[in-house]
Amino acid sequence: MGGPKPLLEWEGVSFAARLAKLYGEFCAPVVLVLGYHHERIRQQAGIPRSVAVTVNPAPERGMLSSLQCGLRALPAGLDGFLFTPCDYPAVRRETVAALIAAFQGGVCIPRHDGRNGHPVLCAQPLRAELLALAADASAKDVIRAHRHETVWVDVDDPGTVTDVDTPADYQNLLALAPAISR
Repeated sequence: MGGPKPLLEWEGVSFAARLAKLYGEFCAPVVLVLGYHHERIRQQAGIPRSVAVTVNPAPERGMLSSLQCGLRALPAGLDGFLFTPCDYPAVRRETVAALIAAFQGGVCIPRHDGRNGHPVLCAQPLRAELLALAADASAKDVIRAHRHETVWVDVDDPGTVTDVDTPADYQNLLALAPAISR
């Protein structure tokens, strides 16, 4: 990308700050896991003070290692937890509210135009399963194992499936802004 994705901007704020503020409307605590460039991101992203920031000491291990760092930072006793990579910045507030409203335990996943997206909402018992995954596994392994407990929430939110991995993806996101944001 030419720089840290959490510092890219959507709707006038960094990806990291936007998602932290969004999830902070619904969840406590909000944990932001940083890896590469963590000091720069902390200084420049505008992350709310209420957000717990943790650093993945081995970001080269991939997204699962970051998810596991975040899960370890959560307190015990939560009903559930949401997770999403930072490169899905355009998720709408209504989508998070719809997931929480539909949550019955297990897993709750937004679906836009037949495609599964982010964020994913999981019941607390799945935390241990995700933490127990081997380094070469994927969170999808646990999600698939619980497909009989999964609720898919159909949403009119292209942000749930808009992943920004390349400069072209970012330009596409910016070009689609009027259609995506509300």
